[in-house]
Amino acid sequence: MGKIPTREEAWDLLCEFNKDEFHLKHARIVEGVMKYFARELGHGEEDFWGVVGLLHDLDFEMYPDEHCIKVQEIMRDRGLDERLIHAVASHGYGICCDIKPEHEMEKVLYAVDELTGLIGATAIMRPSKSTMDLEVSSVKKKFKTPKFAAGCSREVISNGANMLGWELDKLFEKTILAMREVEQTTGLV
Repeated sequence: MGKIPTREEAWDLLCEFNKDEFHLKHARIVEGVMKYFARELGHGEEDFWGVVGLLHDLDFEMYPDEHCIKVQEIMRDRGLDERLIHAVASHGYGICCDIKPEHEMEKVLYAVDELTGLIGATAIMRPSKSTMDLEVSSVKKKFKTPKFAAGCSREVISNGANMLGWELDKLFEKTILAMREVEQTTGLV
């Protein structure tokens, strides 16, 4: 069994491979959302889920053409746990790798990675620029507008909801609630 990094060690590793403020912000948002879902779904591994969220795009900035592939090498070279490696790599299933999300945590990451971008883009278009007053209906409307936040794959979001056995509305609602918590604790949207 390999090492599970602490939050601080994971942050240092992330910053070694990522400098762009957008990527660092996205990582922190997904970290918070994953911690929320760990509690919400009763898994009790909040710190582990958070580290998975924080490191999910570790290789994206430096190795965009090897995303979810290079990260496995980086993590193995550092002696990190295979469970962490599988979880991080599996969020690219069917997009840039063939590692399928198996654990509920991996399915959540797969579903919320793209969705946090869509929700964040929807929130900043509002007068409040916040998730605090964001409703599911607003996200659904933007979800149905392919040109809005075009980089957020609606197919991946839908596939993630299906993997979890959830309706899209449930995924949207829970992720909005998670992002509200992130916004309250970090100020990030």
